[in-house]
Formats: sequence, structure tokens, C-alpha cells
Amino acid sequence: MLQTLRRYGLMLVVRPVARLLFGLDVIGKEKLPTQGPAIIAANHNSHVDTIVMLCLFPSKLLAKVRPVAAADHFDKGGFGSWFSRNIVGIIPIKRGAASRTEDVLAGAKQALTRGEILVVFPEGSRGEPEEMTRFKTGVARLVEFCPTATVTPVYLQGAGRSLPKNAKLLVPFNTTAVVGDPLTWTGSHHGFIDELRAKIEALKAQAPPLKWS
Repeated sequence: MLQTLRRYGLMLVVRPVARLLFGLDVIGKEKLPTQGPAIIAANHNSHVDTIVMLCLFPSKLLAKVRPVAAADHFDKGGFGSWFSRNIVGIIPIKRGAASRTEDVLAGAKQALTRGEILVVFPEGSRGEPEEMTRFKTGVARLVEFCPTATVTPVYLQGAGRSLPKNAKLLVPFNTTAVVGDPLTWTGSHHGFIDELRAKIEALKAQAPPLKWS
């Protein structure tokens, strides 16, 4: 029942509204995975990044697409937590408050084992519009756990201007997603993260000029 509610909630409400507000353009859509296990890794400038990423996939795949999101923002209880978990389909991840013995990636690893497609933001937090901060190693640890999963880099442009960090009001702004060729596990956490960041930087260089600026 919840899966059906999620699929139709995304198809009939969330995605049409997102496309109206963000006028999403996609370059390289054919490079997105059509089945899991797989990981999509993108730069992170705005809370709307997650919704934009969900708009990249066909309706038939939405049940398998699971954004990994900060529990301190999206899983604080109440309707917001219910909506994030059951309609957006997030896998909440603890930041900072986790104990040393706790595997904060356990939920994401289980999703990969089930053959799902994770949406991950390696920066771990939102940066300034069109700028990237340091990448954390979580995505490398996930692909090390599931080396059959490919990691597809995506550069998002414009979402950070719609709802930048600390902003309270969403402003419509054209968003572009540039999708790159998938990466596979290289055997080195930092080597993999460096390669992933370089790929996303290269996609940024390929992005068209901003519209509505």
C-alpha cells in the first residue's frame, strides 16, 4: 500500500510540481542505471536536489530509487518524517551523533543488497550555489561493500539558486542535470572519492550557461 502511495504521490504530485518550478533539463540521461544495485552521486546545494534527482528516473523505477538523507533534517518526527520516509523514500543517515560502534551506512547497505538504486550526496551537507565542498568517503565504503554496484556521477546546476542553504522561500529557477559515465570500485577509499570528484568537476565544465540568471 505504501509503495503504491509513494509511486503515485511522486508521479502525480511531486514530480509535476518540481518540473513546473525547476524546468528540469537533463544531459546524458541514457547513462542513468536501469536497475540496481547502483548508486547515483551528485553535488549538493539545496534541499530540492533530492526531488530533482527523483525526476530523472522513469515512473517504473521510482520504487527502487532511495535517496540517502540526513536524519537530523528529514527524520525529526511528525508528518515531515512520515512524508520523507514513505513518499520521498529516504534512507535516513545519522550525522555526528552516531556511536563509534554504530554502522550509519547499514540502511543504505541493506538497500543495495535488495537491488535498489541509492541517491547519495558525497559532500554530506549543502554548499554554496554552484560550489562543491569536500567529499566524504561514505559512497566509497558503500561501493566497497557492494562492488557490483556502479556509481554514476551527476552534476546539478541551478537547484542551489531555487532554495539555497538557510533560505526559507523557494524561488523558481531552471535546473540542469548533467549525467556522466558510471564508475566502478577501485580498491581505495580516497582514490575512488578523488576520481568521483574529478568526474563531477568535469561534468560541471560541460554544463550549459545558467538560464533565468
